[in-house]
Amino acid sequence: MSNHFSVEQTGSTAKVTIQGTLDINSAPVLAERIDQLVATKPALVSVDLSGLELIDSSGVAALVKLYKGVRGGGGSFVVNGARDQPLAIFKLLRMDKVFNLQ
Repeated sequence: MSNHFSVEQTGSTAKVTIQGTLDINSAPVLAERIDQLVATKPALVSVDLSGLELIDSSGVAALVKLYKGVRGGGGSFVVNGARDQPLAIFKLLRMDKVFNLQ
């Protein structure tokens, strides 16, 4: 499965949607887009992972980078839709607590 992501920004709010696989091959492309997004200092970033099927440590690192960048700029960060393998990885790493996942 390939990686597909989109970033929609309206004013100070952004929605990041990630589908497919977020791994060592696709995470660097997302990381570049994260840098651009964080530079705008959004007040709220919502990340939709409902279409994410597989994540590895590189993908987790990209999401942590986004989280730290948004929070460091005083913004709020919300993750929705994590399921299956990505949710299991977040729980294993205790990132479910950081990202406030149910």
